[in-house]
Amino acid sequence: MSQDFYQHIFAKQQKLEAVPSNREITAWALKVIHLLYPEQTGQQYASVEELKDEFLRLENELCEIMHATKACSNCDTSKLAKKFFEGLPELFRVLNTDIQAIFNGDPAACSEFEVIRTYPGFYAISLYRLAHSLYVDDIPLLPRILTEYAHSKTGIDIHPAAQIDEYFYIDHGTGIVIGESCKIGKHVKLYQGVTLGALSVDKSMANTKRHPTVQDNVVIYSGATILGGETVIGHNSVVGGNVWLTKSLPPNSRVYHTPNHRVLKRLSIKLFGHKK
Repeated sequence: MSQDFYQHIFAKQQKLEAVPSNREITAWALKVIHLLYPEQTGQQYASVEELKDEFLRLENELCEIMHATKACSNCDTSKLAKKFFEGLPELFRVLNTDIQAIFNGDPAACSEFEVIRTYPGFYAISLYRLAHSLYVDDIPLLPRILTEYAHSKTGIDIHPAAQIDEYFYIDHGTGIVIGESCKIGKHVKLYQGVTLGALSVDKSMANTKRHPTVQDNVVIYSGATILGGETVIGHNSVVGGNVWLTKSLPPNSRVYHTPNHRVLKRLSIKLFGHKK
C-alpha cells in the first residue's frame, strides 16, 4: 500500500468525532431496562435506597456519555439526563402495555415473565422506547445507536423517531422495518417481514413524512409492504400477508394477496417403482 493511503487513514483518525463506544452506550441502556425488568437478570437490591442510588448512578452515567459525545457539546447534559429519568415511570407504564398486548395476543405465551425474558419483539420495543425518549429531547447519535443494536440482535429495525402508541405487539419480528416518520396507533400487531417504508429514498425528502400512518387496532400479517407518507391504514383494518400497498385504506378494511398458483392433482404417483 502506498504512503498516501496510510496518510489518508491517519488523517481520518485525527478528525474522528468523539463518541463513546457503542458497547458502552448500549450497556448503559440495558442496565436501565434491567432495573425496570429484573426478570431479565434476576438481580435484586437490598433496599429502596440502594435502588434509588443505582438509578442516580445511571443518570450520572448518561451525563458522562453525553459529555463525552462531541455532538452533544452544546447540550445541557445534566438537565437532559434528569428529564430522561423523570420520564421513566411513564416509559415503564407504556412498556407494560406492550407486554400485556404480547401476552394476551400470543397463545404460545405462558406468562408475562416469559415475554419479558425471551421475546425478541419486547426486546426491540423496549430499546426503541428508551431511544425514542432520548430522541424527542434532541439528544444526537445515542438513539440511533440503541435501535441499531436492537436491530442487530433481533432483526427488527425501528427508527427511533417513529411514533408508536401503547399496546404495541410484534409477533416473531424478524425482518420488520419501521421507518423514521411512521405513526402507529394503539393496539397494533405486526408479524415478521412487515415493511412500513418510503416510496422514495431521495435525500431531498429528508424532512418530509415519507412513511405510513397505521391507525388503532390494525393487524398486518407477514411479508406485507406498506409505503408512502400519505398512506394511511384506517383503524380496525387487517392487511394480509405479502400485500403491497401504496394507497390508503378506509377503516375496517380487509386486504389480502391473491396468489396466482394452481394445484395439479395427479391420479397416480410412482413410489419406488410401484403405483400407489
